[in-house]
Amino acid sequence: MDEQNKYEVIKSLVDHPETGNKDRAALKLGCTRRHINRMIAGYLKEGKTFFIHGNKGRKPSTTIADDVRKQIVDLYRTKYYEANFEHYTELLERFEGIHISASSVMNILEKEYILSPKVTKAKRKRVKKELAILKKTARSQKEQDTIQSNLVAVEDAHSRRPRCTYFGEMEQMDATPYEWVNGQVWHLHLAIDDALGIITGAWFDTQETLNGYYHVFHQILTNYGIPYKFFTDRRTVFTYKKKNAPSDDEDTYTQFAYACKQLGVELESSSVPQAKGRVERLNQTLQSRLPIELRLAGITDIESANEFLHSYIEEFNKKFSLPLNVSKSVFESQPDEEKINLTLAVLTERTVDCGHAIQLEKHFYRMLDKNGKQIHYRKGTKTMVIKAYDGRKFCCVNDKDIYALEEIPEHEPKSKNLDADYEPQKPRKQYIPPMNHPWRRPVFNKFVHSQPHRIEEDLKSA
Repeated sequence: MDEQNKYEVIKSLVDHPETGNKDRAALKLGCTRRHINRMIAGYLKEGKTFFIHGNKGRKPSTTIADDVRKQIVDLYRTKYYEANFEHYTELLERFEGIHISASSVMNILEKEYILSPKVTKAKRKRVKKELAILKKTARSQKEQDTIQSNLVAVEDAHSRRPRCTYFGEMEQMDATPYEWVNGQVWHLHLAIDDALGIITGAWFDTQETLNGYYHVFHQILTNYGIPYKFFTDRRTVFTYKKKNAPSDDEDTYTQFAYACKQLGVELESSSVPQAKGRVERLNQTLQSRLPIELRLAGITDIESANEFLHSYIEEFNKKFSLPLNVSKSVFESQPDEEKINLTLAVLTERTVDCGHAIQLEKHFYRMLDKNGKQIHYRKGTKTMVIKAYDGRKFCCVNDKDIYALEEIPEHEPKSKNLDADYEPQKPRKQYIPPMNHPWRRPVFNKFVHSQPHRIEEDLKSA
């Protein structure tokens, strides 16, 4: 329209020079009298084509080729589906060699009405209005269904809260169930530092269990040290209150809470998800990114997924967390491996049977002293069984004697009478923990008797 207007004004001046006014034409076109003379000269020389812009019909040098645009759309629909656009841009650069900005990727996909899983409410509302108009003019039901299927609903973000001051001041913990690999629902146990946003622990398990949280706790202790506080939801893994208890003083410890008590870690819980919004937001981010990374890495089982987490979390922290020098660390010194192993233990009461053995997890065990010789107790003797983090089992009797537990096989491996290569097994020395471990203290004996039913449930879940 601007070119047509210039052409008509200049043509009028040339065709009617006696009545034309160059000053009025310059005012009308918003230019100078000198430029009017330049346009008149150009019109006399080239005609109407003089007013056509030189770049008309030419694509800019930065234009993304049509085949690349089609490839971006096809890859998202077939290979990288459900990735948010920022992550999808990284995947294109890493695996496909396509170097393009995230805003360009967003524009290309949104032209096909493909929305990010993290789309904002405002954009979702605007696109819905556009789709409503398109649906009215759609020629077939198939076209309507295709457009509608590209809309992805997202959850609301949790409300913000200020970060803690120091690294290690508060670790938010949670577990999120999701179809991480091939429709398999696993629970990802997570811990994230509130001050720096660093993922300090992560572990997959089939259910939300004490075992999963112990693995996260072990990663924190070995990689960083003892934190000041854990902030969790109000699961019975963390906190438990007796029914009809007249006061809070009669609340009982859980296995996880007792481990925190022995290490001096404060444990706080809340039933409001927004109170621990940082770990809740992390759940959403990993649900958007991690399944695609697992699929591209060819992960199909939970053991391989837990191995993959080590390298993935390291890369994730480099990209999304704040630098370590931003905040001072208040993690206490890392305890030695043996203390961690015996602190993160599962404890339960058992009774010696008539065969001088203890039954645990459908297996029978005998008690051995440090020289590997079996120790006998009367039927009905109460014992406390300690299953350490690394799987070793010990037994505490009368709160003063500790023994190693050895599983009793159903059959002897070789016959003394019929096998020529039979050799009697000599007792082997057994490792017996020293007297100063947390579960040896009298306070834990009181803990065991206060909640035997709770320990049974924790043992089954572990």
